[in-house]
This record gives sequence, structure tokens and C-alpha cells, in this order.
Amino acid sequence: MTSEKSKVIKAVKQVRGGVSVSHHKNTADCEVVRMPNPEKVILPMQQHIGAPCVPTVAIGDKVGIGQLIGDSDKFVCAPIHASISGTVSAIGNIKLPNGNMTQAVTIESDGENRLWEGLEKPEINTKEDFIKAVRASGLVGLGGAGFPSFIKLSFKPEQNIDTLVVNAAECEPYITVDYRECLDNSWDILSSIDVLSSYFGFKNVVIAVEDNKPEAFKVLSSVAGAGASKKSKVSLMTLKSKYPQGAEKMMVQSATGRKVPPGKLPADVGCVVMNVGSVAFLSRYLKTGKPLVTRSLTVDGSAIAKPMNVRTPVGTNIGEIIDFCGGFKEEPCKIILGGPMMGQAIVSTNHPTCKQNNAILAFAKDDTVLKPERDCIRCGRCAQVCPMSLMPTLITRYTKAKDVESLRQAGINVCMECGSCAFACPAGKPLVQHMRLAKALVREADKK
Repeated sequence: MTSEKSKVIKAVKQVRGGVSVSHHKNTADCEVVRMPNPEKVILPMQQHIGAPCVPTVAIGDKVGIGQLIGDSDKFVCAPIHASISGTVSAIGNIKLPNGNMTQAVTIESDGENRLWEGLEKPEINTKEDFIKAVRASGLVGLGGAGFPSFIKLSFKPEQNIDTLVVNAAECEPYITVDYRECLDNSWDILSSIDVLSSYFGFKNVVIAVEDNKPEAFKVLSSVAGAGASKKSKVSLMTLKSKYPQGAEKMMVQSATGRKVPPGKLPADVGCVVMNVGSVAFLSRYLKTGKPLVTRSLTVDGSAIAKPMNVRTPVGTNIGEIIDFCGGFKEEPCKIILGGPMMGQAIVSTNHPTCKQNNAILAFAKDDTVLKPERDCIRCGRCAQVCPMSLMPTLITRYTKAKDVESLRQAGINVCMECGSCAFACPAGKPLVQHMRLAKALVREADKK
């Protein structure tokens, strides 16, 4: 039963485009298992959208779990904290899976799992205190985007934000950590909603779940009914299971019927969207003062011996996590950091995990057969499934011609690289790769 303050609703508006993908939620029934702390972690100073952090420690420093080791005075940034206790053994440049170079701090474990003595529960009396606390926690979007969470909450009064959307859609295949968050930490979610509503005055809160997750919906419905929010009306929304339903702009349109204009953010139409894992984390942080130093990942794919959901310190080596899951049962043909639709393919497992990583997938050869690329037949499926109403084949043509002005006019900057166009293309065209190349051309032109 749900109370008067928590009710079940359907999507206000079905968004256009998108594709139906196989769910492969193989680890849905696997509770999150905590992995033993590794002997060392490597913590990149770029684990978020925005300016990289600068190390605040030196080689030889002793650090405890939760101690600040990197920060920046730039606005768009999230601080980074030690995820294990030990000694800073190296500070130097590393290459991230996307090819970018950044500084990183290496910590050798002392085996003590010692919390930093300076950890304390944040003291919050005002909305400004709350925003500062969110920044100090190092929280970024845990759905994969890595956008600093405090910025989402730093909206201006004139924006008239009235709705908080808690994104529990998890529309990418294989990934199930958000689903497990709903099942295992539902009271944390509701507690956070109460606190957020108290400080920001949200009139409406929508917890959006895809209809392929009935157990999560059942648990959230029960919790919301038993302890309905005192500060705002909480609604549980069922979304049609369709990729990329969990994308922020799609979520706003489904939950409220409002359309986020090109180049704008959900705040411009009165909404804040937060991943369900981010919301649950805030509740725990406010109670303990322990910043974001661990995170859950789904480890799955046909090449993984024992697929499972694992909780690891940020900065743990990917190869060590795979070994914890039994290693490879056969030679992997492709390894992906993230989901199969928007994740980053990697050529080596010798990379550290970052805050925004939510999955490690490894596939055997039989599961990574690509469509042979053929001539475009002008079927228009890529445009039909594009949730942003773009024309991928036209953008591809402009990309090959390096026509930057036409790319801008074609709306390349609103592309969210969801991969729906490439998935739907019967000719096997690498359309999403052309979208990325197009964005890179525009960025280079803007620097000149």
C-alpha cells in the first residue's frame, strides 16, 4: 500500500526514438559483495566532468580513508579522497582509457583500513551548508556521467525548481548496481529525499523505474508507503523499458512532460535529476561524513567466470576486480568500462577504476560480432531512433567533409552519443563514432 503522499503514476509523456535492446540483467539477483582492499590504488585527478584536481599530498605522506588528496579552485570540479589507508608512493601522469592524460596519486596500503582521523559528520544548518557538504563529499553522478553533484543543486531561486527526479531506470544492458541500490538501500533513498526536499523545497519527487524491474518497484513502493516523505509528494513512476530512457533529458520529459531545449539543462525547465545511487550515498554521507571512496560495479559478460556485483575502493585495478570475479573463463574479445551502448572499450585491464565507473564487461568472440559495413540504403532508421531528432547520416557527411559550420547547424552539440543510431543501422555504419569525431572537430574549431 502506498500513502497519500506516495502514489504510482505512468510516464507523463513517451519520448521519441530509442531502441529496444536485450536486457541481459544476469546479476540482478546478486547482492553486492565487498572486495577486500587492494595492496595499492591509483587515483586519477580527473574523475569528473570539469577541471582536473591538483594533488594536495606529497610522496611519503601517510593518509587515512576519506582524507582529501586532490582538489581545485575551479568551480566545475569534485574533490578526490583516499580510498585506502597507507602511504603516498607516487604522483605522476597516467593515461585514462579515453586517451586523456592526467595526474594520479598512488597509495600503497598499510593493511589497516584506517579511517582518516579528521572525518566527521557535516554540520548543516542552511541550504548553502548542504551544497558545501555535497561538494566536500566528492560526489559525482554515479550513473556514468561524472557531473559534480553540488553543481546540480547550486541553482538560482529564479529558476523555480519544483521537481526532483530520482533516476532508477538503468536502461543499459547488463548493469544492475542501481537495481541493487533500490532493493538493498531503499531507506537511504527515502531519507535523502526528505533531506533534499527540506533544503530545496521540491514540491514533487518522482522516482522513475523501468517496467522490467518489478522487484525494485515493489520495494520502493513499500518503503515510500510506510514512511512517506514529510516534505514533498513522492510518486513512483513506471517507465516503458526502452533505451536510452535513463538519459537525463529523456527522463525529464517522461516524468514531467517538459522538454529541455537544445543547449539547456533540466534546471532550465524546473527539474533536478539525480541518479538513485547518488541519492542513496548522500544519506550515508550525512550520517557518517565518509566521502565517496568506494563504489559498486557490475562485472559481467560471456568471458567472465563469475559475474557479480562488487563494491571496491575507487582506484582499484580493473584486472584485480576481474580476478576477484574468477577471472576470464575464455579469452575476451572486447572489454568495456561501462555499458555496451555508451561504455568505453579498453585494450588493457591495467587501468584504475574511477568514481563514475559502474560496470566492467568482458565478452568472448562469439558475442562481439560486428555487422559488416555496407553502403547506406537511405532507410532513415538512424533518424527515426535518435532521441534528439538529429540526422546522423547528414552529420556523417559533414564530418567527412570537415564542414564545422554545417555540423553546428545540424545540431551536433546536442548529441548525447547514446549509440541508438549505430545499433539500428542495417548497414553497420559506425554512426556514433562519426558523432564523436564531429564533436571533436567543433571543439578544435572553437579553440582557434
